[in-house]
Amino acid sequence: MTEKSSSKAQAIVTEVRRRIADREWRQGDRIPDEAELAVEFGVARATVNKALQLLAKEGLLDRKRRAGTHVTVNPTRKATLTIPIVREQIEQAGMEYSHRVVAQKKSPIPAAIAERMELPEGQMLIHLRTVHYGDGKPFQAEDRWINPAAAPGVDGIDFHRVNANEWLVRNAPWLRAEIAFSAENANARDARLLETRQGSALLILQRTTFNDLGAITTVRVAFHPGHTMIATH
Repeated sequence: MTEKSSSKAQAIVTEVRRRIADREWRQGDRIPDEAELAVEFGVARATVNKALQLLAKEGLLDRKRRAGTHVTVNPTRKATLTIPIVREQIEQAGMEYSHRVVAQKKSPIPAAIAERMELPEGQMLIHLRTVHYGDGKPFQAEDRWINPAAAPGVDGIDFHRVNANEWLVRNAPWLRAEIAFSAENANARDARLLETRQGSALLILQRTTFNDLGAITTVRVAFHPGHTMIATH
C-alpha cells in the first residue's frame, strides 16, 4: 500500500472510531459494506478493506464472510486488556449482585485527576462513588470521574439503575488505557464503604481509559480484603 493510500486508510479508521464513540454506529450494528464506504470516502475498495482490518484487530469491528461487518458487542473483550463487568463477575461467583451510589455530582477535577486524564485542572466532570455488593456484602468500592465529552449520552444515565462500570464498557469503546495496581491500607472512607477495619490491607486498581475524544473515565477501585485478582486473556 502506498503512503498516500495508507494515509487515507488511517483517515477512515479515525472516522469510524468517531462514529462508534458517538454511537452513530452502535454495538451490534451492521456497518455499510466496503463498496459503499469506498464511494463515501472517495477511495479504492482495497483502502477501505485495510482500514476495516485495522479496526477488527483493535477489537472494534467483527468481520464475518457473508454476515458482513458489525460493531463489536463489548469491544474491550477482544483487546489485550479486558475491563470486566463487575455484575458478571459477582453473578458468575454464584452471588446476587447489587450496587449503591454513595455520591454523584458534577465537580471540578483536582490537579492529580486532571494530570491523569490529560485535561485542564478545574474542568467540570461527573464524580461518582459506588459500592458493588455480592449477596449484600461489599465486593469493591469505586471512586470514578467521567468525562461527558468523551462518553456521549452519559449525562442522561441514572446510575442508581445501571452501574457506571457496565454502562461505560458497553457504550464508550476505548482505544487506550493506563492501569496500575498497588497495595494500600484502608483509609476511613475505604473502611466505611467496604465494611472493614481502617488500616486493613487492600488491593487498589487505578485505571484511565481514552478514545479519540479524550479521556473517558478514571477510576480508583478498592477491593474488599482478601480479593484475588484473576488474569484473563
